[in-house]
Amino acid sequence: MRIGNARVFQNGAFVAGGLAYTDVVTAADTDVRGGLDAEGCRIIPGLVDIHSHGAVGADASDGAAEMLPELARYYAAGGVTSWCPTTMTLDETELIRALRVLREFRSPADGARVAGVNLEGPFLNRAKCGAQDPDLCRMPDMALFDRLCDAAGGLVRLITVAPELPGAPDFIRAASRTCVVSLGHTAADYDTAMAAYDAGARHATHLFNAMPPLGHRAPGVIAAACDAGATVELIADGLHVHPAVVRLTYQLFRDKLVLVSDSARCAGMPDGDYTLGGQPITLCGGRATLRGTDTLAGSAVHLMEALRRAVSFGVPPEAAVTAATLTPARIIGRDGEIGTLAPGKRADFVLLDEAWNVRAVFLGGRQIAGAPLRQGP
Repeated sequence: MRIGNARVFQNGAFVAGGLAYTDVVTAADTDVRGGLDAEGCRIIPGLVDIHSHGAVGADASDGAAEMLPELARYYAAGGVTSWCPTTMTLDETELIRALRVLREFRSPADGARVAGVNLEGPFLNRAKCGAQDPDLCRMPDMALFDRLCDAAGGLVRLITVAPELPGAPDFIRAASRTCVVSLGHTAADYDTAMAAYDAGARHATHLFNAMPPLGHRAPGVIAAACDAGATVELIADGLHVHPAVVRLTYQLFRDKLVLVSDSARCAGMPDGDYTLGGQPITLCGGRATLRGTDTLAGSAVHLMEALRRAVSFGVPPEAAVTAATLTPARIIGRDGEIGTLAPGKRADFVLLDEAWNVRAVFLGGRQIAGAPLRQGP
């Protein structure tokens, strides 16, 4: 199959040409012509959301296998073709049940594929727990971590840890041999964070949120992540981080920036009351908060909407696409299969019009969303 008359995202730039593919990409360059007509649309790789709790009424922590297909379809219809179900701070029994369900889940043909599991906790600082349950935050515990990894069947790709907790340095050294250790939900100062990065941490969870602010005398985790060359998540919904700070973060981190949705079960749903990790939350006007407070509780955006907003805030389009495709794929070690439109990689791609609206989504070379494309001349 071929799609021509497009601007294909290649090596960090949009290039006029087309895409040839079966279930994998076979060519993506200026010489690909004919076949389906992209009508001048951009073609980008399918997005990779490495931090999403849920949407459309479902949550990865629920342990409800029957809800996962609809969740996978929601992601894929908007252009996310790979995702990491992200669990919350729960008790061990609930976490193990949820992880076993995720291990057995096989996405429907029109749904985003599970690329790994993200454990957001339970080894968090209760003083910076955000929308997580403070009573369930635990001290770093390798035996518990191993039990969670066993339940997930090797799917764990990320875990968030507060590095100031007792035993955290030893935990980070050990856990980083299994997955990427991320600093987050933390009150750590700069020196503590740098020690954690020296011990093997490589990432920061939703930068600026649930951590000390960047101060000129107390630079904290944010400056440590920059000095350590860590990758960092940003929720670019315009609520978690001011647009000016989105621009600033791009200038600081460049190709280390990764866009995430951090979406909760209220994403894709009407205003009302929901839960997140067992905590009651309220969605009102696109803003999700712990019920009765101003504390943000995840987001209600799809990653494609976060990408659009990042571009509208001033992040260069090419950088925003990279931050939602190649960079997250690299973080979880899946960039050999997804994240770019290189020959041999999965034919997961999205057509976007001038306004960055999704025109079509292809998963494994098969169109699963959008109006059928017409044949070109």
